[in-house]
Amino acid sequence: MTEALSPSARRVQQALQGLGMTLHVVELPASTHTSAEAAQAIGCTVGQIAKSLVFRGAESGAPILVIASGANRVDEGKLAGLAGEAVAKADADFVRRHTGFVIGGVPPVGHSQPLSTFLDQDLLKFDEIWAAAGTPHAVFRLTPAELQRMTGALVVPIA
Repeated sequence: MTEALSPSARRVQQALQGLGMTLHVVELPASTHTSAEAAQAIGCTVGQIAKSLVFRGAESGAPILVIASGANRVDEGKLAGLAGEAVAKADADFVRRHTGFVIGGVPPVGHSQPLSTFLDQDLLKFDEIWAAAGTPHAVFRLTPAELQRMTGALVVPIA
């Protein structure tokens, strides 16, 4: 089954398996690049999309991953307080260099290096959520508890 996946989606599937998760990456014909596109392609609400956004610490230059509900906008002031420094949204090259994935397909796991990770508490109100899986066409379904367990993310109010 993983052989049919694109290389980036296969890498996410392998990362999930390496974590002992029995979750399955699927590639869809429609784009899942934005939360709205993903929700439409999957048939769920925008809030159920767990979007992975990469920020850059202004002083340290460290990558910071925020996994937010697709319905929410990350409050950069709140994130700065949590990160202990001002933050800015990372550009495409920074995201690719620190995660190994392109914007619009950044998964919550399988990155090329460990990332400080924060999880939007609003995702916890859903029974199931969907996360990107390495490309703007790949996703996987999971529960908020599985997402928190696999990432070790700190659950915070981020919107």
